Amino acid sequence: MNQTQTLTHQSETAGPGAVLPGTSRRRAPRLALWLLAVPATLFFLVFFILPTASLFAISFNKSVSGSVAFVPALTLDNYARIFTRSIYYEAIGRSVGIGVVVSLLCLALGYPLAYVIAKTQHPGRNAVLMILVLSSMQLDMVIRLYGLMVLLGDNGLINGALVASGLISGPLPLMYNLFGVVVGLVQVTLPFMVISLIGVIKSIPPSFEEAARSLGASRWAAFRAVVLPLSMPGILSGSLLVFALAISSYVVPALMGGWKVVTLPIHIYQQIAEAGRWQFGAAIAAILFLTSLLAVILYQAAARLTAGGRA
Repeated sequence: MNQTQTLTHQSETAGPGAVLPGTSRRRAPRLALWLLAVPATLFFLVFFILPTASLFAISFNKSVSGSVAFVPALTLDNYARIFTRSIYYEAIGRSVGIGVVVSLLCLALGYPLAYVIAKTQHPGRNAVLMILVLSSMQLDMVIRLYGLMVLLGDNGLINGALVASGLISGPLPLMYNLFGVVVGLVQVTLPFMVISLIGVIKSIPPSFEEAARSLGASRWAAFRAVVLPLSMPGILSGSLLVFALAISSYVVPALMGGWKVVTLPIHIYQQIAEAGRWQFGAAIAAILFLTSLLAVILYQAAARLTAGGRA
């Protein structure tokens, strides 16, 4: 009798309420795997779900300066104020627009670099390229932004060199505007795009591209028809990550924008830290969270389309 016949015979002779000997042994590893996820689940619940839910709850309270406690009296005044005053709904559009532009620029700059790193076979050169990408992430964001300010300031290295060479008569407005914010966000988020793409490009078998070349396709045609579609998961995940980081950044618009480029995080800081209106600040934060959630939904839809509906 083989194992299947033995289990069938045991189930028939043991009765409906009996537990087969091998069943408990199979369930034990599954239970152990679920137990491994308990610490991370509790951490996520305590430090993300509960604070986010509390913030979302007080956003439906009347805005009172200095008050944080939730009260049962609910109102939509905070959300009505956001969508009836241009300063706030324009900030939503500005934040989303900056996130889209930064994602596209990071993709355009990061894909060639990720492709070179993924296709570099020499271990030493590959390690050097990876160190160059990861080294920028080892410095604090504020230090990196101050370095950009040295480059882009009115008396910075770029304007100083251009004025000294006689190419321009006065400094170019490279900071404290939308351009400075976009440059700062691209500098901060570009490594995340590159890292998201490297693994996906490495996983594409070289034989696919070689097969396209053997059928008469040029190198560019093989890349466009084979490599680019297969690397779409990395493009989507990297774009989603960069977009989420860009729209939620407070430090970059504050330093590189000089408080002139007002985004949703700037409004949240002003309402909570300066005015003490936690309820209205929580409503703006909820809009920011829903914007990120919408980006995730669009990412899932795009992933299903690129995967032929299988994702």
